[in-house]
Amino acid sequence: MTNLTCFKAYDIRGQLGSELDNDIAYRIGRAYGQFLKSESAEEKTIVVGGDVRLTSEELKLSLANGIMDAGVHVLDIGLSGTEEIYFATFHLGVDGGVEVTASHNPMDYNGMKLVREGAKPISGDTGLRDIQTLAEENVFVNVVEKGTYKKIDILNDYTDHLMGYINPENIKPMKLVINSGNGAAGHVIDSLGERFKALNIPLEIVKVHHEEDGNFPNGIPNPLLPECREDTANAVKEHKADMGIAFDGDFDRCFLFDENGDFIEGYYIVGLLAEAFLQKEKGAKIIHDPRLSWNTIDVVTQAGGVPVMSKTGHAFIKERMRKEDAIYGGEMSAHHYFRDFAYCDSGMIPWLLVTELLSVKGMKLSATVKERIAAYPSSGEINSKLENPKESIQRVLDAYKSDALEFDETDGISLEFADWRFNLRSSNTEPVVRLNVESKGSVAQMSTKTQDILNILRSAK
Repeated sequence: MTNLTCFKAYDIRGQLGSELDNDIAYRIGRAYGQFLKSESAEEKTIVVGGDVRLTSEELKLSLANGIMDAGVHVLDIGLSGTEEIYFATFHLGVDGGVEVTASHNPMDYNGMKLVREGAKPISGDTGLRDIQTLAEENVFVNVVEKGTYKKIDILNDYTDHLMGYINPENIKPMKLVINSGNGAAGHVIDSLGERFKALNIPLEIVKVHHEEDGNFPNGIPNPLLPECREDTANAVKEHKADMGIAFDGDFDRCFLFDENGDFIEGYYIVGLLAEAFLQKEKGAKIIHDPRLSWNTIDVVTQAGGVPVMSKTGHAFIKERMRKEDAIYGGEMSAHHYFRDFAYCDSGMIPWLLVTELLSVKGMKLSATVKERIAAYPSSGEINSKLENPKESIQRVLDAYKSDALEFDETDGISLEFADWRFNLRSSNTEPVVRLNVESKGSVAQMSTKTQDILNILRSAK
């Protein structure tokens, strides 16, 4: 039995050759097919797709062969982003889906994201460990009848679904810069562009790094990193655009830039989208994570909604959204989740909604978020690589807990004071501690408190 290190807490990710290859992909497919079939004797179908990485196609076909050898049918949607697999799974009513993607990981990595019926996530405690055990043991049930393989195209149906989030009549003339980062988003942007033209929606799109190219000639797209934002910011300024939009490789995250080319932290976009949904459905529930929360709680409460906190991470957010039947959920890391999208995250829906919101308000993006940034200035996430994360967090806790008005351990530690708060949490995968600080209206206080905490966190015993 081989130990497969590519299985992580929420998905599969590994270095090509040493952790993930065609043989392992086949075993994962075989294991997933057998796992699904063990639940009931009915015929099963899994939809598969892959991003632009150079190895995604061959890994996907090896995976598909494994699935078919388990007696399960395969529908292949071709080159796709993760959310297209989510969409295909719930739209077609099939039993599961797999996207072959490494998102923003380095060039020599690839991976897979697995969902079951209704696009429900499969993670460590909901089946991924069982699939891992089957794949590691590599001893499978003999199947009399092999599954079938069929290529399908869902782009038109998916585009229809995306267009359902906005009212075309609301859209005012705007110029948008869209940077696909040479990832998988290009074909969807083209499809939406054709739809805008057909419906006379007055949006002009300036395409940057648009060609889908697994060599990533302009670097691996991850706009969460400051060094990956320059091309979008420059294009916004050069073309005098109203907004800039940038995606990661599998476009399940979208990042926004205002008309000045300034990057808008994902935290403030959560408030913006929450407001947009609450205009459509008063009293709805909005899910947020604990890292930064005051702005979201304030916006949601003012707009007549109900803010609900969830642990960080897509599996937790999706589970909480289903439980609460929340209309929308957002994380500061630019993951946005939608009830009408089977509670899944989408990178396409957010920018469409923000475009409509700016049109309706008749405002620029900078003006829309300026007030919120001033009301709740935040540090953004600051990562510290530490030898002993647990001890370091305890030092901070000892220094601040006695003065805190509120203490919460939903995700790491969150401490609240009269006019500032912070969240400190350990990474699940590396010896890194992540800090987020926000204040009520004082940049100076937020900066000082951030530095104070970092000093304690990074000081040796």
